[in-house]
Amino acid sequence: MDKPILLQKYLENPDSDEAINECKRLAQVLHEMGAMSIKDPRVTEEDNNSFLDILERYFNRPYDTIMRDARPDIFYQLGVTPEGTELPRCTSDPRCRDIVNQYTDENKPLFPSGPDAKWRYFHRIGERPTQTNFPMLNEPPVIPEGFPNWVSTLDSWGYKLLNAAFTISEMLAVGLGLHKHTFTDLLRCGPHLLAPTGSDLNKHGLGTILAGFHQDLNFMTYHGKSRFSGLNIWLRNGTKMPVAIPDGCLLIQAGMQLEHLSGGFIKAGYHEVIVTQKTLEQVERARALGRPLWRISSTLFSHVASDNNLRVVYGTQEEKRIALEKYNDILAGDFVSRELEYIKLAKKD
Repeated sequence: MDKPILLQKYLENPDSDEAINECKRLAQVLHEMGAMSIKDPRVTEEDNNSFLDILERYFNRPYDTIMRDARPDIFYQLGVTPEGTELPRCTSDPRCRDIVNQYTDENKPLFPSGPDAKWRYFHRIGERPTQTNFPMLNEPPVIPEGFPNWVSTLDSWGYKLLNAAFTISEMLAVGLGLHKHTFTDLLRCGPHLLAPTGSDLNKHGLGTILAGFHQDLNFMTYHGKSRFSGLNIWLRNGTKMPVAIPDGCLLIQAGMQLEHLSGGFIKAGYHEVIVTQKTLEQVERARALGRPLWRISSTLFSHVASDNNLRVVYGTQEEKRIALEKYNDILAGDFVSRELEYIKLAKKD
């Protein structure tokens, strides 16, 4: 993967030649690869570790205790989602299997046949709309009992990731030759989610699919460094790549909303999380140190605001017209609701 995008250059002087070149490089690498690493001086490993610590303690508790924070009535869009609930879209979408069949053997994923083995916790980050047609996607956070520093720890990490998300979104617009606020205006008051997963490595062995091969339905995804390996991403050319996030960096990946807005110029990236041999080696080291054996992802989903239109904004008039054959205008909230039905978190009306 290319060297990290340096946000400091843009933060110091967004109009400098260096900053503009970073913006163009960001747009080109996302077009070619769908993912890359970034380095934001406002985001530290210390913050990431504090976040991982509290989530390890949260998930390392009895099942019934954790389940007090589940909210199936709002499609699990806040609070905890139990393991065995979320179904990768590829299990029901024949187009996904067609994509996998095009990969060479060494680049094929472990194709999911059932729901994910991971848990997830959704914590809302950012300003919420005063009025919305999608109240269930914009509810206030669920706060678990017994964690007095929960909100301060999650908000601290979540807002740092969200600040990075807004800066990257502005840089991407500049790199694509759009007005710099093209994406950030759409993201404002979006249902952004700090979305850590928790996978119990006490019971999941080699080859277990923790998160089956899929794309993210949001605008862009931001990952801090996990303490356990297992994340694989696919580049646009079909190459499978195990992820190793450099110290002090974040991994960013394009989501389906960005693909829609760019008319397919940037494709939503496929990825999976599985238990690998390296994961098991890390488990043994953690066990020797007496650490919890939960794989926590340090993840933020940035979202277009639910009441904003997903409309192709990139390309010539002719390119936009052609893109509309695949990427029709749709409210972001309707788009999210549709995708939640595919992954079995919501039921069709």
